[in-house]
Amino acid sequence: MLFRLWFFAFLLVICSSMSVSIHAASTPRPTVQISQGVLQGVKERGLAVYRGIPYAAPAIGALRWKPPMPASGWQGTRDASRFGPACVQPEIPASSIYFDPPPTTSEDCLTLNIYLPENARDVPVIVWIHGGSLRIGSSGQPLSEGDELARKGVVFVSINYRLGALGWLAHPELSEQSVHKVSGNYGLLDQIAALRWVRDNIHAFGGDPGNVTIMGESAGALSVTYLLSSPLARGLFHKAIAQSPNIRAVPELSQPVYGMKSAEEIGASLGRKLDKPTIEALRTMDAQSLTDAATRNGFVSQGTIDGWALKRQVVETFDAGEQAKVPLLAGFNSGELRSQRAFVPPVPVSRELYEKAIRLGYGDLAPEFLRLYPSSDMEQSMLDTLRDAIYGWASERLVRQQSREGQRAYLYIFDHCYQAARKKDLCAFHASELPFVFGKTGDAAKIPVNWPVPDEQAARDLSQVIMDYWVLFAKTGAPSSDAGPPWQAYSEGQSYLHFGERPFAASDPLHGMFEMQEEFVHRRRKAGRQWFIDVGIRAGR
Repeated sequence: MLFRLWFFAFLLVICSSMSVSIHAASTPRPTVQISQGVLQGVKERGLAVYRGIPYAAPAIGALRWKPPMPASGWQGTRDASRFGPACVQPEIPASSIYFDPPPTTSEDCLTLNIYLPENARDVPVIVWIHGGSLRIGSSGQPLSEGDELARKGVVFVSINYRLGALGWLAHPELSEQSVHKVSGNYGLLDQIAALRWVRDNIHAFGGDPGNVTIMGESAGALSVTYLLSSPLARGLFHKAIAQSPNIRAVPELSQPVYGMKSAEEIGASLGRKLDKPTIEALRTMDAQSLTDAATRNGFVSQGTIDGWALKRQVVETFDAGEQAKVPLLAGFNSGELRSQRAFVPPVPVSRELYEKAIRLGYGDLAPEFLRLYPSSDMEQSMLDTLRDAIYGWASERLVRQQSREGQRAYLYIFDHCYQAARKKDLCAFHASELPFVFGKTGDAAKIPVNWPVPDEQAARDLSQVIMDYWVLFAKTGAPSSDAGPPWQAYSEGQSYLHFGERPFAASDPLHGMFEMQEEFVHRRRKAGRQWFIDVGIRAGR
């Protein structure tokens, strides 16, 4: 009798499993016809998802260090169920909080992914540009999968773009070979090519090509400032979100500026260091070997002021009112530098030495500096100094100047901490808002291995509110949430939203910070000096 009961139970399990398998196999996969051919994606919990779609031709061989070329089409149906390879990048230490290596890398990496609600029709589009200092990262990182945002009613697109020396190298030979007599900015040109692909194809997926929001964090936010500044990107997007941006000076193509060598000289110098003085010699190098060697030799991935893709410094473009006139949402995290301590110099051995260094570097601005960043807690003040010099001033300046142009602009400060982050002294660290923006709180499988996982109910609640704000901004240009306070534009009395334990509205963030930093940067610019990291006790160097 017991055996008979066990046998029937076993059959029931087997039949149930077969039923699930048969049902899964018979569930039709979504397909879409685009200009290149037919794509077949996958269904995932109410979404149609298409991955690994080529938006440009592989930048391989003779196409290395060339502007992106159109992607080829295909015959039949192309499987779009898996991410494409990440772009070639160096390894980072396994101990890094940002350690999240891609499964595969390749120069054949110019692909994008699309998440959309089933039966979407003319819904807003968000295009995500990943961070990673323009040298690491990919569109397939689990932390930035766009499924939860798509479930709130947008078509979400994530893109790869060329990284490191493969994406940002300028060189006199490349400039000579160029139709426009320029070089560098290949990663930026990739981003622009992806936006053109979205404009031409997103309607087939149910997206509205007339309502596209670009969105990025860290290097992705830096890319957002490049796109706002680039005449080549004009009209390809209609709103912008910049999470932890910076607006430092970057090299100009053929002449030194702000204490930096020209971009062409930087590239030529790298070739000499690698004993590959010509572009043809550099093209013979294996992509990974080249990337690793460039990294070891201190190559910095950044834009180039070439007079074509970037006509002038971002700060100068905004000063002249030549940026894209679109609504903007921007902000930064209160503890940015807690995970970027390599930027922070050693704490002076005494308050007297700290104050002496500040007076040397800031002159008549020193009293206001010391009010904002007092010697009573030098370590915290040094963390805050770099936070504001890199991210805080940039965020507020962007929304101020966009407001000046008559655009709706919104500022935030992310200040939420949680138990796992507090234990590691990482409250509101750089990029810590990402699990909240992407709805991954409590989902350890979607978070890098060294990342403190936000797993409290308060974190999940805050995540829902933040996603509401971001999605409503993409839809309408005005962020709002039924579960959060009204978010006034910055132009309404320097208003901003503070994301702490829960969000609250306030005004005049970090009173006096922007004004002091703005005057300091003005003086640095006038003197032809960089203003990015040589601040605080290093300002007098």
